[in-house]
Amino acid sequence: MESFLERAKAASREVATLKPGVKREILEEMAEALEHGSDRIIEANQLDLDYAKTHQLSSALIDRLLLDEKRISAMAKSLREIAQLKEPVGRVLEGWVVDNGLRIEKVSVPIGVIGIIYESRPNVTSDAAGLCFKSGNVAILKGGKEAEHSNRIIATLLQEVLERHNLPKEIIALLPDSSREGVAKLIVMDQYVDLIIPRGGEGLIRFVSQNATVSVVKHDKGLCHTYIDRDADIEKALKIIENAKCRRVGICNAMETLLVDRAIAKELLPKIQALFAPHQTELRGDEETREVIDVAQATEEDFDTEYLDNILSLKVVDGVDEAIAHINRYGSGHSEAIITENYTTGERFMDGIDAACLYINASTQFTDGGEFGFGAEVGISTNKLHSRGPMGINDLTTYKYKIYGDGQIRS
Repeated sequence: MESFLERAKAASREVATLKPGVKREILEEMAEALEHGSDRIIEANQLDLDYAKTHQLSSALIDRLLLDEKRISAMAKSLREIAQLKEPVGRVLEGWVVDNGLRIEKVSVPIGVIGIIYESRPNVTSDAAGLCFKSGNVAILKGGKEAEHSNRIIATLLQEVLERHNLPKEIIALLPDSSREGVAKLIVMDQYVDLIIPRGGEGLIRFVSQNATVSVVKHDKGLCHTYIDRDADIEKALKIIENAKCRRVGICNAMETLLVDRAIAKELLPKIQALFAPHQTELRGDEETREVIDVAQATEEDFDTEYLDNILSLKVVDGVDEAIAHINRYGSGHSEAIITENYTTGERFMDGIDAACLYINASTQFTDGGEFGFGAEVGISTNKLHSRGPMGINDLTTYKYKIYGDGQIRS
């Protein structure tokens, strides 16, 4: 492990100084490598799908795991979009001259060696690698065992491009020891590793946060809510909540709890039940909800659960203030939405909730680096420092000060 990290640290000095044009060219070649290697990727992915079915993983998890021609094409497209993004390194963030004539510039620079720990979705391997490369960082990737074969072939294809350009393959590398013990070693190697980004289940996030000596940006659970206000456009609301839950149920920006204003609950809840029936969504409601429609009982645990499955909790609330209070109690600081035509109520909701992304009249499933125009994201940060929400290439940089003088000395 230490020998590997030493090589990664050395590689970080090489990638940090690559010219923007060279990085663009290599990322374009990486996109082509994924497309040309699609048969190899699909073959490896089938081994992971077989593992998932043998171990009876959920249908939502299998959906996250699946790679086909369409998804591989999307991975390649993402790399091409990252290649064309504005160069994140070398930006002058601020500049000024102090009284003694020193000229000071605050300039963006790569973070260095970034360890990314994730589960299930093998497309993260290419997205994270591309973002780290574009921002001049080394990416050490540790995916879940359920995607082991897919991750390995994707990383190999990207490394082959690096080696054709006489660059060290450690610029993009899988963690050589993918066991829990290997992760435990990685997160305390602060002499080599500059940042750890864990994205996955609560157990993983807790383990990394409690044990790391390396700086951590958490990508915690997405317990996302939508609140339908008394001043909502009902047709618009039904369309939004269907998308927020059912477009893909196993992703972190999917709606897990739906809050309904008491003033419209009796009219709206039957429509909600009818809306989700064709999707076979399991509805669980509080007592007030169950007085109107026949659904399972929602417990305290339900309101505190990120299902990542085709299950939705329902609760009737007494207006926007109770909705805000519920979300601030149970939310994970990820993505929250209100559906309303009342501007004042919408702004009250946006200002009253502590979360990375807040929506008025739109689906929470838009919380995504690509949808935000970042090309892709390395994850959705629920931290407040140093990054929050979808982490794009600019969030994978830090800064240093360049000071230009002409013989000044301090008195």
